[in-house]
Amino acid sequence: MNSVSDPGHLRLVWPQWQGAAGETVRALAPEFPFDVARRGYAIGTKVLQAVLPDHAGPTAVVPVELGDVGLAEQQGIEAKSIVLQQLRAAQKLINDHAPERITTLGGDCAVSMAPFSYLIDKYADELAIVWIDSHPDVGTGETGYPGYHAMVVSALTGHGDEDLLHTLPATTAADRVALVGTHDWSDADESANVAEWGLTVLAPEALRTTSAPLLSWLAGTGASKVAIHFDVDTIDAAEVQFGLGADVGGLTTAQASRVVADVDRSIEVVGLTIAEFIPRQVMRLQQLLADFPLLGEPGRG
Repeated sequence: MNSVSDPGHLRLVWPQWQGAAGETVRALAPEFPFDVARRGYAIGTKVLQAVLPDHAGPTAVVPVELGDVGLAEQQGIEAKSIVLQQLRAAQKLINDHAPERITTLGGDCAVSMAPFSYLIDKYADELAIVWIDSHPDVGTGETGYPGYHAMVVSALTGHGDEDLLHTLPATTAADRVALVGTHDWSDADESANVAEWGLTVLAPEALRTTSAPLLSWLAGTGASKVAIHFDVDTIDAAEVQFGLGADVGGLTTAQASRVVADVDRSIEVVGLTIAEFIPRQVMRLQQLLADFPLLGEPGRG
């Protein structure tokens, strides 16, 4: 176990997979058995834990149900009951540690809900949110797609399902959130919500050669702190596919790295989420080795 030398910085490990709608998983990961594919985010969380640097502060792991429990759709949200249960568990862990900064390893995009709401409550207007994602994540239970990972920005800005909103300690104004690298608009309601709520959108083309538009927006908010959500599907799948879908036209790895580094140099980062990683090669290896002798139950082989 690592010694804790930075008690104010919590690493939250949250292998949630229920936020992605099953129909989408079937369509975008047909090379795997469905039960394997839909739990790919949980495997991705383990890989992130293995490859990222050791953490100097405390680490908390959100308990996530791995069985087919609570997956029914309610009020237009698939797996609403289990998402609520895991959200509350994450909130309790965060409150127990009362951190100043939170790094979250997911899991689907909904893992930013609890830590970002906590940081909004803690820092209020000092905090801005940079949401780096190919998708706007501004759906609701009425917009047709039932995956809760596509509704997180909505909730953080006070929109969407009342049961989920009532669990949050705080929400923020839409003008304190920038959607960065967003270019995959799958529903007309998404663009309508963005326009109505007043979110800022910086598409990949605005950031190809410079981070200046984002830094200018950050300066305009007057914030002294920022929380960064990074969905790995932001990276152009023509370069490398990290996410569930093959989203092309996004930021390159070099561009995303430069954007995050420039934000870090300009303002204090108090929140960071890495989300939506689907490690396909690891999952294929798991499938290959599943029936090898000596690797399974005691006594086999």
